[in-house]
Amino acid sequence: MSDELVVRTDTPDGITTLTLNKPAKLNALDPSMFVAFRAHVDAIAQDTSVGCVIVTGAGRSFCAGHDLSSISSKERAPSPHFEAETVDALEALPMPTVGKIRGHCFTGGLEFALGCDLLIAADDAQLGDTHGQWGLVPVWGLSVRLPERVGVSTAKELMFTSRRISGSDAAGIGLVDRAVPANQLDNTVDALAGEIVANSWGTNRIDKQLLADASHMSRREGIEAERLRPYGAPDDMAERMARPIKPTS
Repeated sequence: MSDELVVRTDTPDGITTLTLNKPAKLNALDPSMFVAFRAHVDAIAQDTSVGCVIVTGAGRSFCAGHDLSSISSKERAPSPHFEAETVDALEALPMPTVGKIRGHCFTGGLEFALGCDLLIAADDAQLGDTHGQWGLVPVWGLSVRLPERVGVSTAKELMFTSRRISGSDAAGIGLVDRAVPANQLDNTVDALAGEIVANSWGTNRIDKQLLADASHMSRREGIEAERLRPYGAPDDMAERMARPIKPTS
Protein backbone atom coordinates (compact mmCIF):
# COMPACT_ATOMS: atom_id res chain seq x y z
CA MET A 1 0.00 0.00 0.00
CA SER A 2 1.15 3.54 -0.81
CA ASP A 3 2.41 5.95 1.84
CA GLU A 4 -0.48 8.29 0.97
CA LEU A 5 -2.88 8.94 3.85
CA VAL A 6 -5.84 8.05 1.61
CA VAL A 7 -5.38 5.75 -1.37
CA ARG A 8 -7.72 5.80 -4.37
CA THR A 9 -8.05 2.76 -6.61
CA ASP A 10 -10.33 2.44 -9.63
CA THR A 11 -11.65 -0.53 -11.58
CA PRO A 12 -12.53 -0.49 -15.30
CA ASP A 13 -16.22 -1.06 -14.50
CA GLY A 14 -16.55 2.16 -12.48
CA ILE A 15 -15.94 1.11 -8.87
CA THR A 16 -13.66 3.42 -6.91
CA THR A 17 -12.24 2.52 -3.50
CA LEU A 18 -10.96 5.09 -1.01
CA THR A 19 -8.78 3.48 1.64
CA LEU A 20 -7.83 5.24 4.86
CA ASN A 21 -4.14 4.39 5.04
CA LYS A 22 -2.68 4.80 8.49
CA PRO A 23 -2.85 1.15 9.63
CA ALA A 24 -0.23 1.50 12.38
CA LYS A 25 -2.68 3.82 14.18
CA LEU A 26 -5.78 1.85 13.14
CA ASN A 27 -6.54 4.61 10.61
CA ALA A 28 -7.31 7.13 13.35
CA LEU A 29 -8.45 10.39 11.79
CA ASP A 30 -6.46 13.60 11.94
CA PRO A 31 -6.72 16.87 9.98
CA SER A 32 -4.17 15.76 7.39
CA MET A 33 -6.15 12.61 6.61
CA PHE A 34 -9.32 14.68 6.24
CA VAL A 35 -7.58 17.02 3.81
CA ALA A 36 -6.45 14.05 1.72
CA PHE A 37 -9.88 12.40 1.83
CA ARG A 38 -11.67 15.63 0.93
CA ALA A 39 -9.48 16.13 -2.14
CA HIS A 40 -10.48 12.69 -3.40
CA VAL A 41 -14.18 13.22 -2.63
CA ASP A 42 -14.25 16.58 -4.41
CA ALA A 43 -12.61 15.02 -7.46
CA ILE A 44 -14.94 12.00 -7.48
CA ALA A 45 -18.01 14.24 -7.22
CA GLN A 46 -17.17 15.55 -10.71
CA ASP A 47 -16.00 12.25 -12.16
CA THR A 48 -18.59 10.68 -14.45
CA SER A 49 -16.47 7.53 -14.81
CA VAL A 50 -17.33 6.51 -11.21
CA GLY A 51 -20.54 4.58 -10.56
CA CYS A 52 -19.96 3.44 -6.97
CA VAL A 53 -17.53 4.33 -4.17
CA ILE A 54 -16.28 1.94 -1.49
CA VAL A 55 -14.78 3.47 1.66
CA THR A 56 -12.59 1.27 3.84
CA GLY A 57 -9.46 1.16 5.98
CA ALA A 58 -6.06 -0.43 5.44
CA GLY A 59 -4.93 -3.23 7.72
CA ARG A 60 -7.05 -4.68 10.47
CA SER A 61 -9.41 -1.77 11.16
CA PHE A 62 -11.77 0.59 9.41
CA CYS A 63 -11.09 3.52 11.73
CA ALA A 64 -10.49 3.61 15.48
CA GLY A 65 -11.80 7.17 15.73
CA HIS A 66 -10.27 10.60 16.02
CA ASP A 67 -6.53 10.56 16.60
CA LEU A 68 -6.42 11.86 20.17
CA SER A 69 -2.80 12.93 19.76
CA SER A 70 -3.88 15.41 17.10
CA ILE A 71 -6.36 16.87 19.57
CA SER A 72 -3.78 17.21 22.33
CA SER A 73 -1.25 18.73 19.91
CA LYS A 74 -3.92 21.20 18.73
CA GLU A 75 -3.46 20.23 15.09
CA ARG A 76 -6.01 22.14 13.06
CA ALA A 77 -7.89 21.51 9.83
CA PRO A 78 -8.03 24.25 7.18
CA SER A 79 -11.33 25.65 8.52
CA PRO A 80 -13.35 25.30 11.76
CA HIS A 81 -15.85 22.76 10.40
CA PHE A 82 -13.70 21.11 7.75
CA GLU A 83 -14.03 17.57 9.17
CA ALA A 84 -17.81 17.76 9.50
CA GLU A 85 -18.12 19.29 6.04
CA THR A 86 -16.00 16.45 4.65
CA VAL A 87 -18.44 13.88 6.05
CA ASP A 88 -21.22 15.99 4.51
CA ALA A 89 -19.37 15.90 1.18
CA LEU A 90 -19.08 12.12 1.38
CA GLU A 91 -22.80 11.85 2.10
CA ALA A 92 -23.57 14.20 -0.81
CA LEU A 93 -21.61 12.27 -3.45
CA PRO A 94 -24.00 11.74 -6.36
CA MET A 95 -23.21 8.04 -6.77
CA PRO A 96 -23.92 5.24 -4.21
CA THR A 97 -21.31 4.74 -1.50
CA VAL A 98 -20.56 1.62 0.53
CA GLY A 99 -18.63 1.54 3.80
CA LYS A 100 -16.65 -1.69 4.27
CA ILE A 101 -16.02 -2.14 7.99
CA ARG A 102 -13.61 -4.54 9.62
CA GLY A 103 -11.96 -4.33 13.00
CA HIS A 104 -12.57 -1.09 14.89
CA CYS A 105 -15.14 1.56 13.99
CA PHE A 106 -15.37 3.89 16.96
CA THR A 107 -16.50 7.43 17.70
CA GLY A 108 -15.19 9.70 14.91
CA GLY A 109 -14.73 6.59 12.77
CA LEU A 110 -18.40 5.78 13.25
CA GLU A 111 -19.36 9.36 12.42
CA PHE A 112 -17.27 9.02 9.27
CA ALA A 113 -18.85 5.70 8.29
CA LEU A 114 -22.35 7.08 8.72
CA GLY A 115 -21.69 9.37 5.77
CA CYS A 116 -21.93 6.30 3.50
CA ASP A 117 -25.19 5.11 1.95
CA LEU A 118 -24.69 1.44 2.81
CA LEU A 119 -22.58 -0.20 5.50
CA ILE A 120 -21.34 -3.79 5.35
CA ALA A 121 -19.38 -5.08 8.33
CA ALA A 122 -17.43 -8.15 9.30
CA ASP A 123 -19.41 -10.03 11.92
CA ASP A 124 -16.52 -9.69 14.37
CA ALA A 125 -16.00 -5.95 13.77
CA GLN A 126 -16.41 -3.67 16.79
CA LEU A 127 -18.52 -0.52 16.49
CA GLY A 128 -19.41 2.09 19.05
CA ASP A 129 -19.77 5.73 20.00
CA THR A 130 -17.19 6.30 22.73
CA HIS A 131 -17.34 10.09 22.94
CA GLY A 132 -18.53 9.82 26.53
CA GLN A 133 -15.55 7.71 27.56
CA TRP A 134 -13.21 10.55 26.63
CA GLY A 135 -15.34 13.50 27.69
CA LEU A 136 -15.94 14.48 24.06
CA VAL A 137 -19.10 15.34 22.14
CA PRO A 138 -20.01 14.55 18.52
CA VAL A 139 -19.50 17.39 16.07
CA TRP A 140 -19.41 15.57 12.71
CA GLY A 141 -23.11 14.69 12.51
CA LEU A 142 -23.48 11.60 14.68
CA SER A 143 -26.36 13.01 16.76
CA VAL A 144 -28.39 13.23 13.54
CA ARG A 145 -27.16 10.29 11.48
CA LEU A 146 -27.03 7.67 14.23
CA PRO A 147 -30.74 7.98 15.22
CA GLU A 148 -31.65 8.05 11.53
CA ARG A 149 -30.20 4.54 11.30
CA VAL A 150 -31.14 2.96 14.62
CA GLY A 151 -33.87 5.15 16.11
CA VAL A 152 -33.62 7.71 18.89
CA SER A 153 -33.87 5.33 21.85
CA THR A 154 -31.19 2.95 20.59
CA ALA A 155 -28.97 5.89 19.66
CA LYS A 156 -29.31 7.20 23.20
CA GLU A 157 -28.30 3.85 24.66
CA LEU A 158 -25.24 3.61 22.44
CA MET A 159 -24.22 7.20 23.13
CA PHE A 160 -24.90 7.20 26.88
CA THR A 161 -23.06 3.93 27.53
CA SER A 162 -20.12 4.12 25.05
CA ARG A 163 -20.88 0.44 24.48
CA ARG A 164 -18.99 -1.45 21.79
CA ILE A 165 -21.04 -3.91 19.79
CA SER A 166 -20.11 -6.55 17.24
CA GLY A 167 -20.80 -6.31 13.54
CA SER A 168 -23.46 -8.99 13.96
CA ASP A 169 -25.20 -7.01 16.71
CA ALA A 170 -24.86 -3.83 14.66
CA ALA A 171 -26.72 -5.53 11.81
CA GLY A 172 -29.39 -6.64 14.25
CA ILE A 173 -30.21 -3.04 15.22
CA GLY A 174 -29.79 -1.59 11.73
CA LEU A 175 -26.55 0.26 12.44
CA VAL A 176 -25.03 -1.62 9.49
CA ASP A 177 -26.98 -3.12 6.63
CA ARG A 178 -25.32 -6.51 6.71
CA ALA A 179 -22.72 -8.43 8.68
CA VAL A 180 -20.78 -11.29 7.11
CA PRO A 181 -17.88 -13.52 8.16
CA ALA A 182 -14.65 -11.56 8.06
CA ASN A 183 -13.18 -13.76 5.32
CA GLN A 184 -16.18 -13.00 3.12
CA LEU A 185 -16.23 -9.20 3.61
CA ASP A 186 -14.17 -8.26 0.55
CA ASN A 187 -16.10 -10.53 -1.81
CA THR A 188 -19.45 -9.43 -0.38
CA VAL A 189 -18.72 -5.75 -0.86
CA ASP A 190 -17.25 -6.32 -4.32
CA ALA A 191 -20.39 -8.23 -5.34
CA LEU A 192 -22.65 -5.50 -3.96
CA ALA A 193 -20.72 -2.78 -5.79
CA GLY A 194 -20.87 -4.89 -8.94
CA GLU A 195 -24.66 -5.10 -8.68
CA ILE A 196 -24.84 -1.34 -8.23
CA VAL A 197 -22.73 -0.44 -11.26
CA ALA A 198 -24.57 -3.00 -13.42
CA ASN A 199 -27.67 -0.83 -13.18
CA SER A 200 -28.20 2.60 -14.70
CA TRP A 201 -25.82 5.04 -13.06
CA GLY A 202 -28.27 7.79 -13.96
CA THR A 203 -31.09 6.02 -12.15
CA ASN A 204 -28.88 5.50 -9.10
CA ARG A 205 -27.93 9.18 -9.00
CA ILE A 206 -31.52 10.33 -9.39
CA ASP A 207 -32.76 7.84 -6.78
CA LYS A 208 -30.13 9.06 -4.32
CA GLN A 209 -31.07 12.70 -4.86
CA LEU A 210 -34.80 11.97 -4.54
CA LEU A 211 -34.19 10.20 -1.23
CA ALA A 212 -32.12 13.13 0.02
CA ASP A 213 -34.80 15.59 -1.05
CA ALA A 214 -37.57 13.60 0.64
CA SER A 215 -35.71 13.66 3.95
CA HIS A 216 -36.37 17.42 4.11
CA MET A 217 -40.04 17.22 3.11
CA SER A 218 -43.28 15.96 4.51
CA ARG A 219 -44.43 12.60 3.16
CA ARG A 220 -47.00 14.23 0.90
CA GLU A 221 -44.50 16.81 -0.37
CA GLY A 222 -42.01 14.08 -1.20
CA ILE A 223 -44.55 12.05 -3.15
CA GLU A 224 -45.71 15.09 -5.10
CA ALA A 225 -42.15 16.23 -5.80
CA GLU A 226 -41.23 12.82 -7.21
CA ARG A 227 -44.12 12.99 -9.68
CA LEU A 228 -42.64 16.12 -11.24
CA ARG A 229 -39.53 14.19 -12.29
CA PRO A 230 -37.30 17.06 -11.17
CA TYR A 231 -34.13 15.37 -12.48
CA GLY A 232 -35.54 14.11 -15.75
CA ALA A 233 -34.75 10.63 -17.07
CA PRO A 234 -31.40 8.83 -17.10
CA ASP A 235 -29.34 9.29 -20.25
CA ASP A 236 -29.26 5.54 -20.85
CA MET A 237 -33.00 4.97 -20.50
CA ALA A 238 -33.70 4.47 -24.21
CA GLU A 239 -30.71 2.18 -24.70
CA ARG A 240 -31.64 0.04 -21.71
CA MET A 241 -35.32 -0.16 -22.67
CA ALA A 242 -34.30 -1.43 -26.11
CA ARG A 243 -32.28 -4.33 -24.74
CA PRO A 244 -33.76 -7.81 -25.21
CA ILE A 245 -35.31 -9.23 -22.07
CA LYS A 246 -33.21 -12.02 -20.62
CA PRO A 247 -35.01 -15.18 -19.48
CA THR A 248 -35.38 -15.47 -15.72
CA SER A 249 -34.59 -19.17 -15.58
